[in-house]
Amino acid sequence: MDRRTLLAGAASGLALSLAGGQAAMAQAKDKVKVGFVFVGPIGDGGWTFQHNEGRLAVEKEFGDRVETIYQESVPEGSDAERVLTQMALSGCDIIFTTSFGYMDATNNVAAKFPNVKFEHCTGFKREHPNVATYNARFYEGRAVCGTIAGMMTKSNKIGYIGSYPIPEVVQGINASFIHARKVNPDVTISVVWAYTWFDPAKEADAAKALIEQGVDVILAHTDSTAPLAEASKTPGVIGFGQASDMANYKPSPRVSSIIDNWAPYYVKRVGMVLDGTWEGTDAWEGIAGGEVQIGEITEAVPAEVKAKAMEVHDAIADGTYHPFTGPLNRQDGSTWLAEGETAPDADLLGMNFYVEGISGEIPK
Repeated sequence: MDRRTLLAGAASGLALSLAGGQAAMAQAKDKVKVGFVFVGPIGDGGWTFQHNEGRLAVEKEFGDRVETIYQESVPEGSDAERVLTQMALSGCDIIFTTSFGYMDATNNVAAKFPNVKFEHCTGFKREHPNVATYNARFYEGRAVCGTIAGMMTKSNKIGYIGSYPIPEVVQGINASFIHARKVNPDVTISVVWAYTWFDPAKEADAAKALIEQGVDVILAHTDSTAPLAEASKTPGVIGFGQASDMANYKPSPRVSSIIDNWAPYYVKRVGMVLDGTWEGTDAWEGIAGGEVQIGEITEAVPAEVKAKAMEVHDAIADGTYHPFTGPLNRQDGSTWLAEGETAPDADLLGMNFYVEGISGEIPK
């Protein structure tokens, strides 16, 4: 899906927040009911686990002023629309939908329930005044982990397990490779597409296939701990926690992690419903905003590697470095970013290409 073509439409959808609609939504409440729709089980140890931690943070923050409900393992598509409709009918004041594939369902149901607020995670369509979108700049964390990967690989072969070929995932592959190659010009990266967010068996098979190719560092953009479990069977193979810390696999194969910290956002947005200041906005925070965190870099990582990774982390955090800074070419050798130029958000949100040096094609 080409996200760039739709960004303008998303922006115009946001502009549809007319004064009357805003007035109707800007009413303080004594208590709110909050719904969460999850793509996997809350015990997945990764993506959904972290979103559920955010739900629990809302309960802790507001106590008896909130009631939260959730539905886990909801398939993307028509099932999501049914679940969203049921939540709206049950009296939810705000509903968070936490996977990219819920985008159309979110907007479709929002049209039928204009007095309910809907927030869609990782999406870009805001077709109604009562729809907001939110995301995290995961690629910033990939830059840090890619640095570790490039310095620690002995085979010079890094593997990446992709979920679906959407811009968010392609950003992560590119950011990982760029930063691995910055510290190790001999690095190559192999991508295996799992075509799932959460399927431990498929994720384990993908990791096994990469290891059989000689990969000794595995990065993943899927939701379970299965890639780390598979890596633990082969001495010398390392990996990273994805979405959650996955601390059970420390100090190796899990040598660090990308942690998605949704709690502050959920607390903020539910608080805005309570005090009547909620509006349909778009949020995209990263390391500086605290939504993307780097988990403990363990003692399995040499001191000089940790120092270099933290140098990248700190430069991103203080705004002096952008992970996509030129010179960078597209896979076909054509110029993407000139020397010193940084990628505009529109390019990242519509990213459907590999950078130069990555072999293989992105599935259509």
